[in-house]
Parts: sequence; C-alpha cells; structure tokens
Amino acid sequence: MTEPKPPIVEIRHIYKCYHRDSLVVPVLHDITFDIADGEFLALMGPSGSGKTTLLNLLAGIDKADEGMIRVGDVDITTLSETELAHWRANNVGFIFQFYNLIPVLKAVENVELPLHLTSLSRRERREHAETALRMVSLDHRMDHYPKEMSGGEQQRVAIARAIVTDPTILVADEPTGDLDRVSAEEILSMMESLNAKMGKTIVMVTHDPRAAQRAKVLRHLDKGFMNHDASQNPL
Repeated sequence: MTEPKPPIVEIRHIYKCYHRDSLVVPVLHDITFDIADGEFLALMGPSGSGKTTLLNLLAGIDKADEGMIRVGDVDITTLSETELAHWRANNVGFIFQFYNLIPVLKAVENVELPLHLTSLSRRERREHAETALRMVSLDHRMDHYPKEMSGGEQQRVAIARAIVTDPTILVADEPTGDLDRVSAEEILSMMESLNAKMGKTIVMVTHDPRAAQRAKVLRHLDKGFMNHDASQNPL
C-alpha cells in the first residue's frame, strides 16, 4: 500500500474578519485542514463564503487575525511584510481569472517577470521563460503581445508565468471563469497535467462543478465555515 504523502500546507484554527468603519464582518471561522504534497484541491462554495480570502491567506497575500498557516517548514503567519513578499516570490505561483498580463510586454517578457526577483542573469531568465512557454505549448507565441492572443492562450501564458519559478504551490482563483468551454477544458487539462506529471500542489477556487471535478480533492466553504468531510474525486 502506498504511504500517504505528508502535508505541504497545514492550516490551523484560522479566523479572519474585515473591518468596514465600525462594522466587523466575520469571513472565516476556525478553519483547520491539511493539503498533501502533490494534491490538486478544489475549494467550492457560494459567493461570499470566504473561498478567495482563504486562498489569499495561504498564498501570503493577506494575513489571518488568528491561527497558523505552515507551508513546507515555514509558518507564514509569523513573517513580516518584507519576509512575506520574499517568501511569496519563491514559493507561490498565481493563476488569476483575468490573466493579469502586462499589455505592453510580449508573452516571454510577461513570463519573465517573477524571475526579476531572483539572482538569475538576463540570459538565464529568458531561457527559463522560454522553457515554461514550451511546457504550455506556446513557444510559437513567445513574441506576441496579449492583445494578439485568445483568452485561452493568455491564460496559458499566465500558467507559464506561475510555474517559471518552480513554486511550492500553485494557487488559482477561478482560472476558467473568463473562458469559453473549450478553452476552459484545455486549461483544466493543463493543470491536471502539471499536477500528475510534475507533482505540482494546486489549490483552485471555483464555483464551476465541471472544473472542480478535475481536482483530486473537493472542500466546501459556506458562510466562512468549512465542511470537514472532504470528498475524493475518482481518478
């Protein structure tokens, strides 16, 4: 029998509120769970359930009010803003719904962006970016600008940018939400491949049941509370 993989992410007793003037809005309540190394996890729930907030916390974009989040051997809740920015640059790849590409940069230049925070030379940055684009089958589009590409192609550039630093985890916030069905299926197949063939740990927020079915594990949030009966998708 195959031994279960140890968790790459440990989330313990996380609470998060937002403040609007004198109003306190609770968002997450006592969230505790693990994400195994190499897991493909889908977070589902209705609008306002706290999915994106939880994703932002484990990606180090936001900070919890209470609780602990450990990624690898680092408790990111103890890091300063400067330390957190450095940690994010080296450990997290981001895939957004609206791609977030820089319009005046070519595809290869967009993919290079995260590498400017590393010690790689200019030539090494370009080589890494070209390799990442080849991995998403876009080497023929390296010198094209975002406006010259379809939505699906732009999202593939965004995936190349997310994996170019070989991050510990990939976080995806509604990665197919702005795509037609055919393009969405291509992106989901690519994410499945990154998980299965490269062992990438992926956490994806989605409201689309078809997208969620591509993940190995489903977890549900509702009004800031997590259903702890995670379901395993058949592979």
